[in-house]
Amino acid sequence: MTELHTPHAGDDRAADTDVVALLMRQHGDIRNLFDEVEASTGEERRDAFRRLVRLLAVHETAEEEIVHPFARSALAGGGQVVDDRLTEERAAKETLADLDDLDTDDPKFLPRLTRLRTDVQEHARAEERYEFPHLRRGADPGRLAALAKAVEAAEAMAPTRPHPGIESPAANLALGPVAALVDRTKDAVRKAMGKDG
Repeated sequence: MTELHTPHAGDDRAADTDVVALLMRQHGDIRNLFDEVEASTGEERRDAFRRLVRLLAVHETAEEEIVHPFARSALAGGGQVVDDRLTEERAAKETLADLDDLDTDDPKFLPRLTRLRTDVQEHARAEERYEFPHLRRGADPGRLAALAKAVEAAEAMAPTRPHPGIESPAANLALGPVAALVDRTKDAVRKAMGKDG
């Protein structure tokens, strides 16, 4: 069996010339990981879900730390657009927290995963409709490329596991470790941007 990995934007070797292209590619990677989690069982499902949680953490943290601040300051009406996206992200995080006590084989897991997928996809569609077009129109290509590089650097530096040494799938999915993964990803994003945590 081929070992699976968390997809990274750019794995297909296409150039991510701006942050919008990179985030759109990540949206596709996230959809594919949801498909993989739903289609697998046992250890394969646990592994796919762990990779999905990591990519969601990287993606949302990069948006919160890199993209949203730029959109808020650079776009007309950017504050409201960003506030709406943050509300959607909060709903997805709450749904993810609902999964924290469940093993991926629990009968309640797939219905809750479906709810998470709905929240995440609605958020992605809203970004693609209300935020991304404005970013493309409101920023020069050099700035969009610089934002993409910051997101790529953060993704490369982000932790692959919530806590080193915690090898239990159930422990890795607990809210505490997921929250720790998000915190460590924020630190990686800030480091990639040359900011102190």
